[in-house]
Amino acid sequence: MNKQVLISISISADEYLRVYQGSAKTVSTLDRQGKRVRFPVNILQPYITHNGVSGVFAIEFDENNKFKRIARC
Repeated sequence: MNKQVLISISISADEYLRVYQGSAKTVSTLDRQGKRVRFPVNILQPYITHNGVSGVFAIEFDENNKFKRIARC
């Protein structure tokens, strides 16, 4: 059974640049219930703009906590 978490995130373009420089590989944030969630930063790639990435996202994981999909809410 898949699990879904809702997160609010705001990452500036400068912060996201660290991904390409190799110093950032994961994002760690709190979901809407206050639970810590960590996921690969590259799943945000489709939502990157020249300002970075921000918004509310639903992230779905499988029973082994493997990433399945992400969607902007």
